[in-house]
Amino acid sequence: MNAFDKIIGYDDIKAELACFADVIKNQEKYLKLGVTLPRGLLLSGNPGLGKTLMANCFITEAGCKAFTVRKEKPNGDFVNYIKETFDKAKKETPSIVFLDDMDKFANEDASHRNAEEYVAVQSCIDECKGHDVFVLATVNDKFCLPDSLIRAGRFDKMISIDVPNEKYSEHIIKHFLRRKQIMDDVDVNELVRLMEGQSCAKLETVINEAGIYAGFDGRERITHGDIIKAIMRMLFDSPECINPSDDADTRKIAVHEAGHAVVAEVLNPGSVTLTSVCRHTGCTEGITKLYTPKGYFLSKKLQENNILSGLGGKAAIEILYGVADVGCNSDMGKVFNLVSEFVDPDCTLGFDMFEGRNSSQYLLERKDRMIASEVARYYRSARQILIENREFLDAMIEALVEHKTVTFREIQNIRERHLKCA
Repeated sequence: MNAFDKIIGYDDIKAELACFADVIKNQEKYLKLGVTLPRGLLLSGNPGLGKTLMANCFITEAGCKAFTVRKEKPNGDFVNYIKETFDKAKKETPSIVFLDDMDKFANEDASHRNAEEYVAVQSCIDECKGHDVFVLATVNDKFCLPDSLIRAGRFDKMISIDVPNEKYSEHIIKHFLRRKQIMDDVDVNELVRLMEGQSCAKLETVINEAGIYAGFDGRERITHGDIIKAIMRMLFDSPECINPSDDADTRKIAVHEAGHAVVAEVLNPGSVTLTSVCRHTGCTEGITKLYTPKGYFLSKKLQENNILSGLGGKAAIEILYGVADVGCNSDMGKVFNLVSEFVDPDCTLGFDMFEGRNSSQYLLERKDRMIASEVARYYRSARQILIENREFLDAMIEALVEHKTVTFREIQNIRERHLKCA
């Protein structure tokens, strides 16, 4: 067992870290090969992805004494603290200086990156040349840092950490559920779909929140419903509705969201992970979450399905109420952006629509007309899908009116019962 076994998933990153740790731990075999020992490693990624955990595992595996620097002092004192820490590290080699959240060392943005804190770090790294001091840093936003600081020779390698993929999310969710008392109705595969694209910290927080709901209700086990409630609250900022909105409003929202869900399910079965009439902060509409399939960003067909689903809410309102839907500006913005990408820069409708640096006003106007024409064509298709699958649409509407939130398993059951040729 090595220190990196504490990290769930991220096998490729753990392999890189293990290699670097071995260089520090067993320098002799690398020096015999004529290898110049690396001087620094930078871990970059959004908050909550486990960068500090990875860094601590690296330190443990490398087996060196570590000196940690965090922004815990006022600006003037902090620069001196940085220098003092590097001086201590030089006296106790081999050692590691760990700069945790280095992009928080100064309050500078990307346009003013030459803060004295960064200058101090850069100077200290240079002064360590010839000493057996390795510099390890974590950052949330590497673009806040001066290029001269993070160049090769100071930080020889930068590792970018992203949200866990589907496989790793499953392992992480199982790990956190293992510590909880849960009911048999909790479906890990469904939770992976529902929490797609979330950080490790967010996954842990959602599951813990579900436990709080169960405890508050006086129950001894966490149910699937508790986790759904926590997902709605923590991921969609949609707290439980104690005083429901007007029934007529709820039904209209249900029609809109059902329109999104039905079009998506007809075109790509199993793509809807959750749909809800519960309103979230700052919005008067509900929520429909689609699962992002593999290859989505390289497939025109999958992106077209997303466009059609985005127009499904507007089309459903028109079909059932006979009026234009005026509460769909967010949907229309997303649809127009996607279609615009098709027209330019992807040039899926011809190369004559590509917008260059000195494009004429005529081309820009022609491009706008083409985008509007394509959106209208997609809208007619979405409307036809709903007309042809009216039974499925009606069933989804009733489920949303009754249950407020409908998730993957329930959507699949409705689809199998009511979709033609399901």
